[in-house]
Amino acid sequence: MTKNTIDVKNLQVTEQKDWAAGVPAVLSAYKNVSSKVGPIRGTKLLAQLNQIEGFDCPGCAWPDPLLTRSTFEFCENGAKAVADEATLKRATAKFFSKHSIDDLKLKSDRWLNDQGRLVEPLFLAEGSSHYQPISWSNALNLVAKELNKLGSPNQAAFYTSGRTSNEAAFLYQLFVRQFGTNNLPDCSNMCHESSGVGLTETIGVGKGTVSLHDLEHSEAIFIFGQNPGSNHPRMLTSLQAAKRQGAKIVAINPLDEAGLKRFKNPQEIEGVIGTGTALRDVYLPVKINGDVAFLKGLCKALIERDDAGQDVLDKKFIAEFCLGFNDFKQDMSDTSWADIEQGSGLTQSQINQAADIACASKKTICCWAMGMTQHKNAVANIQLMTNFLMLQGNLGKPGAGVCPVRGHSNVQGDRTMGIWEKPTDSFLDALQQTYHFTVPREHGYDAVETVQAMAQGQVKVLFALGGNYYRAMPDHGATKQALGNCELTVQVSTKLNQSHLYTGKSALILPALGRTEIDQQSSGIQTVTVENSMGVVQTSHGKIPPASNLLKSEVAIVADLAALTLPDSQINWQQMQNDYRIIRDGIAQVIPGFESFNQRIEELGEFELPNGVRDERKFVTASGKANFVVHAIEPINVPEGCLLMMTIRSHDQFNTTVYTNNDRYRGIHGSRRVVFVNAEDLRDLDLKPGQSVDIHSHWPNEKIKTRTAEGFTLVQYDIPRGCAAAYYPETNDLIPLSSVADKSNTPAYKSVVISLHKKTAKED
Repeated sequence: MTKNTIDVKNLQVTEQKDWAAGVPAVLSAYKNVSSKVGPIRGTKLLAQLNQIEGFDCPGCAWPDPLLTRSTFEFCENGAKAVADEATLKRATAKFFSKHSIDDLKLKSDRWLNDQGRLVEPLFLAEGSSHYQPISWSNALNLVAKELNKLGSPNQAAFYTSGRTSNEAAFLYQLFVRQFGTNNLPDCSNMCHESSGVGLTETIGVGKGTVSLHDLEHSEAIFIFGQNPGSNHPRMLTSLQAAKRQGAKIVAINPLDEAGLKRFKNPQEIEGVIGTGTALRDVYLPVKINGDVAFLKGLCKALIERDDAGQDVLDKKFIAEFCLGFNDFKQDMSDTSWADIEQGSGLTQSQINQAADIACASKKTICCWAMGMTQHKNAVANIQLMTNFLMLQGNLGKPGAGVCPVRGHSNVQGDRTMGIWEKPTDSFLDALQQTYHFTVPREHGYDAVETVQAMAQGQVKVLFALGGNYYRAMPDHGATKQALGNCELTVQVSTKLNQSHLYTGKSALILPALGRTEIDQQSSGIQTVTVENSMGVVQTSHGKIPPASNLLKSEVAIVADLAALTLPDSQINWQQMQNDYRIIRDGIAQVIPGFESFNQRIEELGEFELPNGVRDERKFVTASGKANFVVHAIEPINVPEGCLLMMTIRSHDQFNTTVYTNNDRYRGIHGSRRVVFVNAEDLRDLDLKPGQSVDIHSHWPNEKIKTRTAEGFTLVQYDIPRGCAAAYYPETNDLIPLSSVADKSNTPAYKSVVISLHKKTAKED
């Protein structure tokens, strides 16, 4: 544990925490809600959060218990997300008349978000310095006009955030495809796309195969590249339940995160006044990008033990349900332990600790997040993890399977609804049959390809349904220039962010209802649905009046735009806007698993989607089998004097939304411009904690060979030798658009070769 403290300008560094949640989490939750929403209003909101007749958390996608809820079904960070959305502050026309675009560009992400809710449509005319109010009619007509001016529908791209409801997402993709393009980039392209690609190739389904019940009744849980204490805090309750059932937990991550050490459940006496529950049994400090090597070592250990006479492998499962085992086994034999140790940063003895737990378990689950998905070899990470489970038959049985932990409330639902640039033929066929228009078949642009297409003048209009596209992307300089090439950029938003400042020649902000707000249409108050990380579809009911009478729902915005853009369409957009049940009837006809959609949610409030792997060990691959895949260890060349850096998120952050400049569990207070480095690396580089440095990233095969992020403070931290970590999105500029995962094209935010350069006192 780091003992040293630092106190420099705007930054205080204290000791790392060795437990998560407890009383501080409760106090933080209610402080945020009380200060932003008011104590009475805020308490009433929290009482409705994640309840069956309440509203779904606008934060992460961690599932609720099926058909039952506790009294307090939320976490600290969920409360922050609610407070942030339901804030009483407003960014009015007066605010925008006071602040020019150039002025706002000088402000931090946190400051922009703190200005409150957007309350009316705004227009930035070409050459103008300020956003001006505009009517909804004029705004949407302007968008329709620009779309219809394009030489091809493929000259527009339609981005989607993970907060969009199933109803809005389905209607959005329906409009975009009738408009004539599959240019539907989304936030999945930047996070779990690697999971979808890897899983689809190996087991035939691009999502998880476990339920909350499976997780809580497993015998071993392997958690890769994830910080649940900050990014999915309610997962800690499920891990606690699993521990009490006897499960062993293995944490594999360059950082030993507090949430996986010990959990003080704030809903229990032991969590308030006691020591809480120790969670992980083994912590393996894999070096950055060392997961392929570790997983090969883990699989090699299991195979070697089985060859030595232990009954480790599920030979019946492998023979009946799998292909490629012999080639995979040969690759394990050909891979030396020396290469595994070198590639992973772990010893054979450490890897054997994990193998011991795997061998003792008959029900094993692998959970992971972006620490696995944002590397060049991210797909290999996912597939080797799946191979590990296949060795012992840990797919398609209770308490076992794959569990990609999604970061945004409906990011999984968006993909299920058809938000994807590479739709399947079966989905397009069903869409065409139901709505009677010729659907586009050509694959569209993903998030990275959209920036590249804008840079080349191939995309001239960008419409973003939520999110902070500019800030989330790597290489802000290139992204800014690409956006500037567009004739029009449109942001459907609830709060101000940097994507409103780096725009096309003209720009629109269209303010939308939030998840907490009542959605009143002509047929009455509307219900929407979302899909959580484990494939459960559940309802969400807004509870408070809208922040402004000028807000529209995302469904209404899309429906109005579709009617204006496609005047000859035979689809009754207005009817679907008036009554979202009609949208759900369409979903039921197009997407398998949603049969009797309205009836099921009206009766139960939620239901579980079918999953072929989980339900019947059905693998929808080309062969009809689960596929073992061989991958080589491909180490990244890190020159002497350099480190390998990964981007991370703080505890007081949700995606690109920054609530404060603190990171309580890591001991960071007052600043986000820090870089975490091992003590021995600091000594070898002749650097000291508290020094100010510039970070240089190195790309010998790129046009720009060195990129710089200035003014970071060094923090000594427990991280493997040769590794470093710094916050996202402040360090996104260090990453070129070309640094992406093989096959998935996800930006490789977690594998950046850097050097650290001291700033002189004069520079400081």
